[in-house]
Amino acid sequence: MKGWLRLTVGLLAVVVGAVWTVQGLGYVGGSMMTDQRIWALLGPVLVLIGLATLWYGLRARRRRP
Repeated sequence: MKGWLRLTVGLLAVVVGAVWTVQGLGYVGGSMMTDQRIWALLGPVLVLIGLATLWYGLRARRRRP
């Protein structure tokens, strides 16, 4: 079970960060986040955090005997 939580959280962070980015850039409408620069900046940061978490999760699973 080691690493599964990190993989799940990392994948969720990547997806949410990508949605925040496209909403912040105005490509997805219908939200208070549409065309708001802060979400266009926070989205890629969250994607990077998610990718790092995925990487650590994969490393934890590979080290398993």
